[in-house]
Amino acid sequence: MKKQRIVVKIGSSSLTDDDGNIVDEKIADHTSAIAAMKEAGHEVIIVSSGAVAAGFKQLGYKTRPKTMSARQASAAVGQSLLIQRYIAHLGPKGYTVAQMLLTKSDFYSKDRFQNFYQAMTSLLNRGAVPIINENDSISIEELTYGDNDMLSALVSGFLQADGLFILTDIDGLYDSNPKTNPNAKRFNFVPFVTEDMLSMAGGSGSSIGTGGMKSKLLAADKAQSLGVSVFIGNGSGEQKLLDILKGKGEGTYIGSPIQPHMQRKKQWLAHHAQPKGSIMIDSGAENAVVKGGKSLLSAGVKAVDGLFDALDVIEVVNEAGELLGRGQVYYSSVDLKKVKGLPNKETKAYSINQRAEVIHRDNWVTLKTDQ
Repeated sequence: MKKQRIVVKIGSSSLTDDDGNIVDEKIADHTSAIAAMKEAGHEVIIVSSGAVAAGFKQLGYKTRPKTMSARQASAAVGQSLLIQRYIAHLGPKGYTVAQMLLTKSDFYSKDRFQNFYQAMTSLLNRGAVPIINENDSISIEELTYGDNDMLSALVSGFLQADGLFILTDIDGLYDSNPKTNPNAKRFNFVPFVTEDMLSMAGGSGSSIGTGGMKSKLLAADKAQSLGVSVFIGNGSGEQKLLDILKGKGEGTYIGSPIQPHMQRKKQWLAHHAQPKGSIMIDSGAENAVVKGGKSLLSAGVKAVDGLFDALDVIEVVNEAGELLGRGQVYYSSVDLKKVKGLPNKETKAYSINQRAEVIHRDNWVTLKTDQ
């Protein structure tokens, strides 16, 4: 089998007992499987939950705390405990563990986004095992990634992984709740995530984790949109990850084995960059940009909203107010108001690089899905 790059997301329930204590046997099971993947020549990136779960008992909380400050404090204690366990198990096997703590703001900045990629590439080239977690202890927002499920999807797309394995305490997606219906049937493969699947999926299955099947399906849908196929399930033993890779995993496979990856720059535009304003374009420009793959020119711009500078990211809507996509603009909002609707030869002087395009097609990503 050729070398594969795999992101493995490990949830809190797959690391801890019902009281929130990290279980060495569970860590050992995961790390033996990671080592087997490495020995087979594959690259493995871990997105590991468990910091809050590992830390809250140490601070005297009886159950996972609900307040933001208590969760941040628990994560600050638990993150070091968690990474120590990974080091203790992977170090003797000859693998260097690298810790990477991320916040959503790390994805907003294009420079930090690129720096993350360069650091990850260097780690993988040196044979390290990167272990990623959301930096819960300093996050200024509630944990919106859903127990790291969505973070793992974004990381897998960003690193152009060959697969995302979401390990959990249930062996895949069922047509009903297997805990209450003994006749529930598991889906071994589904081509894509549907609204029916999302409506069936529940929330968190334990008081220790924050994610549930719905968050995993949303993550799978996001990963697929970025060109990454997904496995959701569990398993045990050192061969479990290799078995998943071979199509023999205990769970549900989602998506085709081979899909085109979305370029990193367009991933940043689509999912991470913070738009500074918006413009409305006419139907001719909509057809040219969305369907024709052309650059956006000033003649098609009908209205400008917000204050933005040249090279900021903005949203583009049609005359019905529907979001079409995002792009990096070559004009400030002040200058674009002066030249909107005008032909190319009258606009270049206002562009930051003396170009006619308002948004070049290389700096554009389409978000409207019904085209």
